Amino acid sequence: MSFILFTLSSAFTVSLAGLAFNRSHLLLALLCLEGMMLSLFIALSSWPLQLETTMCMTTPMLLLAFAACEASAGLALLVATARTHGTDQMQNLNLLQC
Repeated sequence: MSFILFTLSSAFTVSLAGLAFNRSHLLLALLCLEGMMLSLFIALSSWPLQLETTMCMTTPMLLLAFAACEASAGLALLVATARTHGTDQMQNLNLLQC
């Protein structure tokens, strides 16, 4: 396993573990999701360079566009929750209430 692959897989795993174990604030969950998307973006960007091909060069840009849409939707939800509940703590959010 190369050093770059190890670094990217460990960054993805650390972000996934942070998302799974650190559920206190909505902002922390969004930051962990952004870390996962960033490690995937860097992995997909370096993959065609290692294989010396130009076949999958548009895939990282598509992933980056989806990550930007996900970040804007997440921040909109964060602002809406902070306005209605007064905080971004996940324990105060109840999905059964309207």
